Amino acid sequence: MPINYSDQQIRDKAVSLGLIQDGSDLPRQLRGRVVAAMAYGDAVERQQAPEPQLAQEIVIQPGGAILIDGDPFPWLVAAQPMDIGLNPDGVSTVRLTLMAAAVQVIRPEPRPESEH
Repeated sequence: MPINYSDQQIRDKAVSLGLIQDGSDLPRQLRGRVVAAMAYGDAVERQQAPEPQLAQEIVIQPGGAILIDGDPFPWLVAAQPMDIGLNPDGVSTVRLTLMAAAVQVIRPEPRPESEH
């Protein structure tokens, strides 16, 4: 995908990064850095996880195979009891235990008192 930003977009980004004041010209030697920051931001945005979807059908087969909308569930499931809630009038649920070689829990940054 080619990188194509207008001069105004580049100036606006330079202002938001604090490299120049609004209305000032962007020094030529900083232009590449600003464009790189913009391209990096765009790449990160494209890599964000897709919106979660409601599964249309979950099939749990004898022997432990699990199909989600016809596709095999790609992760290992522990041999633990599953909690299955069937609700014919709404959304049903399946709670299971996934296995992982490592687990990392990232705590959110504390919010300033003014945001509470």
